[in-house]
Amino acid sequence: TGYYGDGLNAIIVFAACFLPDSSRTDYNYVMENLFLYVISTLELMVAEDYMIVYLNGATPRRRMPGLGWMKKCYQMIDRRLRKNLKSFIIVHPSWFIRTILAVTRPFISSKFSSKIQYVNTLAELREMIPMEYVHIPDSIVKYDEEKYIKRRMRTSCLSNDPEMASVEQE
Repeated sequence: TGYYGDGLNAIIVFAACFLPDSSRTDYNYVMENLFLYVISTLELMVAEDYMIVYLNGATPRRRMPGLGWMKKCYQMIDRRLRKNLKSFIIVHPSWFIRTILAVTRPFISSKFSSKIQYVNTLAELREMIPMEYVHIPDSIVKYDEEKYIKRRMRTSCLSNDPEMASVEQE
């Protein structure tokens, strides 16, 4: 959790890599109580505008919340909390997250849909929000660095490939 703006509005950071494994026998119970904890925390913290930063990187598929759970969360969030949410930033979005949001878009309000932003790197996130009050877990930082290195290597390989160089010149 961190703050932004003159009014010190809340930034809620949610790291999916710390969610419980879906193979747990008590998975539904844990997820339900986690949701209730998050909502009660939001209700205590959020008096004004706030944003949620959802860290998706370094999250195995079995730890990602399911569509049913996300739908239930959205429906149970108080109108005031939905209204005060200014931005829902998804960092390192996977194709799975993008697909779920594309499929559910017709069923959620256009106001909420317009608040969703995809951010591919922590550097992009830094350009959007002040990071001095935001804690990013080490596993997410490492994931971001590894992703950046792979992207640089791919770019370097493409620029060194004579076939790709001729395509780039066309």
